[in-house]
Amino acid sequence: MRTLISIIIVSVLFCYACRPSDDLITDSGAQLEFSTDTLTFDTVFTTIGSATRSIKVYNPHSKRINIGKINMGAGSNTKFRLNVDGIPGTSFDNVEVPPNDSIYIFAEVTVDPDQDLVASPFVIFDDLILETNGNTQKVVLEAWGQNANYIPNQFNNGGDYLLPCAGGEVVWDDEKPYVIFGILVIDGCVLRVEKGTNIYVHGGLESFIDDDDLRVFYNDGRIITTSTGTLKMEGTYDEPIVVQGDRLEEGFEDVWGQWFGIVLTAQSKNNVFNYTTVKNAVIGVAVDSLATLETNYSVYHNTNASGILGINADITANNCLVYNNGGGGVNLLEGGNYNFNYCTIASYGVEADALGMSDALCLDQPFCTQFYANDLSASFKNCIITGSRADEIALVQRSENTTFSYQFEDCIIRLDEVLMDGPHTNFLDFCTNCINMTSDDALFVDPGEDDYHLDTLSIAEGNAIPLMSITKDLDNVDRDDTNPDLGCYEYIVE
Repeated sequence: MRTLISIIIVSVLFCYACRPSDDLITDSGAQLEFSTDTLTFDTVFTTIGSATRSIKVYNPHSKRINIGKINMGAGSNTKFRLNVDGIPGTSFDNVEVPPNDSIYIFAEVTVDPDQDLVASPFVIFDDLILETNGNTQKVVLEAWGQNANYIPNQFNNGGDYLLPCAGGEVVWDDEKPYVIFGILVIDGCVLRVEKGTNIYVHGGLESFIDDDDLRVFYNDGRIITTSTGTLKMEGTYDEPIVVQGDRLEEGFEDVWGQWFGIVLTAQSKNNVFNYTTVKNAVIGVAVDSLATLETNYSVYHNTNASGILGINADITANNCLVYNNGGGGVNLLEGGNYNFNYCTIASYGVEADALGMSDALCLDQPFCTQFYANDLSASFKNCIITGSRADEIALVQRSENTTFSYQFEDCIIRLDEVLMDGPHTNFLDFCTNCINMTSDDALFVDPGEDDYHLDTLSIAEGNAIPLMSITKDLDNVDRDDTNPDLGCYEYIVE
């Protein structure tokens, strides 16, 4: 009897070991399914602590499937720890899932919210990567890390949030940063942001169908004023204000379009941005019909669209730097009133004009047979408007019934065909003491490294006219009393 039992056991083991290979899926198109596409650690840590979450990985097929590798995108630098079906580690090979079955993957993160931003950013991201038969699938892991003021909270993605202010003034002056989720609406009051305040905006995407085409729109990450709302950002040279996306890990420092931008809607008055940097948005700041903005000593860079967009608006800009804007540095549409002094608007490496001005706002792009039009009045003094293309200024007047008035005084410009074609053949008649630079002229230290300080031999040196109200440059350097330099920086003789 014992001999018979032994034969039966050996036979069963032998048969199991010899399972046919066609019981294993080898098709690279075979997909796994997950209980979620984003594993969120929804604990906002105010003290050192850990949190664990799980994800279920399904094999929906009638055959077993082998996951060749499970690991984290950041590798050994990840802040997450894994446990796959009870086995801890950071990387796993050849994990088999039976047919029509599943496994659990547990992820854990430990956060010290009082560490600096490099060690514990506001939102900690990583990718859980699963490779199966040459096919890669990912699940996003995100945890809330830094001790901050979350406005209103981390669950407001895609939602509006009306700033509670009771018709008065709200002051943001906390040493802890402010992290905005969704759309912050300033209505019937003033939001005053004090010097040294850091604002981080959590961006998001929304997909929708338009004329049978799938379009993606940045719905999250907006700061909006209504007609009765006002935004005052009052930074100083020593303690500037920075508004940017909340992705602070390596590789995201200069990524465009992480959040939507700042929108000052129609008739919003008395908005002021002093010593403020707005970066990594779709639009830096958009100023709508009859809204006003005064911006001084500020920087607008790394945007998908414009750094500064005016639509029949009233904008004054002094000592500002605008660069790395995929849709043009400064765009002024449907007329308006504009004054730019000692500004540097640089457009290198992108197919967009540094400066665009039009009396119209087109309603049926790209044809523009229908548009709104208003008078335009624009003044540029002691500015640098240049880039890597031959033409960096675009002027478009569509209506015969509007006034199209512009004046450039003591500016460096980059123009070619606009001097010869179209209705503005007399452009230089409205450009007093302008320098039309060429690619051979020395100007900046290194635009390729985003260094827009003046080169030793820069043609901008000593060619400005003193403006009594502006005595400092963007670096807080004194302007020369008699022969200051053009643009936002004064050259320092070493």
